[in-house]
Amino acid sequence: MYTMINKEQWQGRIDHPTNRVSFRYHQVVEPINIQNIAQSNTPSSTIIGFECEEGVRRNKGRLGAVSAPNAIRNSLSSLPWVLPVDNRLLDAGNIACQGTNLEEAQIELSKAVSKILDNKSTCIVLGGGHETLYGHYLGVRESIGADKKLGIVNIDAHFDLRSYEVEPSSGTMFRQILEQDSETDYFVIGIQRYGNTLELFEKADELGVEYIYEDVLLGDTSQLYLKQLKEFINNHDAVLLTLCTDVLNAAFAPGVSAPSPFGLSPQIVRSIIQFVTSQEKTVSFDICEVNPSLDEDGRTTKLGAYFVNEAIVSFHKGNHRC
Repeated sequence: MYTMINKEQWQGRIDHPTNRVSFRYHQVVEPINIQNIAQSNTPSSTIIGFECEEGVRRNKGRLGAVSAPNAIRNSLSSLPWVLPVDNRLLDAGNIACQGTNLEEAQIELSKAVSKILDNKSTCIVLGGGHETLYGHYLGVRESIGADKKLGIVNIDAHFDLRSYEVEPSSGTMFRQILEQDSETDYFVIGIQRYGNTLELFEKADELGVEYIYEDVLLGDTSQLYLKQLKEFINNHDAVLLTLCTDVLNAAFAPGVSAPSPFGLSPQIVRSIIQFVTSQEKTVSFDICEVNPSLDEDGRTTKLGAYFVNEAIVSFHKGNHRC
């Protein structure tokens, strides 16, 4: 299920071949084998891709997210690298779901995430459908230990709290986690009032989920939700951030598995990413549901790459792990 990424995957404009202050992502990234990852003496972030859409298929979504990890890399390649010269960017390659073997692929992703975190690097996961989150979560949980309080912050239009009695999918992960792990809590930002059934709202309340509606974020309430978010983060030993790109207004992000005519602007999502990844307790970030096969002019993929860049920069500027 695992493949390395070679340097040829990262290509882009070169402003100067040796002057690092003129470098772009493709000039600083270091492809590595996940089996050989070692703790760095300098600040680092490590990318791992999850080539999977089996959860989306089970959830009857639009297919195409399987190709997102490499597409996001392509869009990242030419972005300027603005961090200090001693900051490293590692690329640990991709975990791919073989056929319908979603659960096995999630376990493999969890092992990779755990290795990255155990080596004191912040982890950037490129999904894939939002089923990526379950493997991401398992890896964080393995790394921090079973007794630590974990907070999951999800930027999403949907709760993803559906029943997994028949089979897990991209719509079940958070219910799986909350019903199986009493030391994990869930905070979701961007919930659409008409994007979730009444049953899902009832389940969210039953499971103690904290949530903020997308239309609340459109008003002058930024300090209120940031205060609530800060309190959530402070109440946990570690935090992971996950972004489902269907939270965005489809005018900005047409290439997603479940587009919406309503939704958040890129500026709001950007500010949430910056805030959460700058917090000392935040250890990892994933981006999910980018669908290059349905994208228009690569707009969604490029936007996803910019979000990844924001996370990496904020991790390095504000996070003690970096």
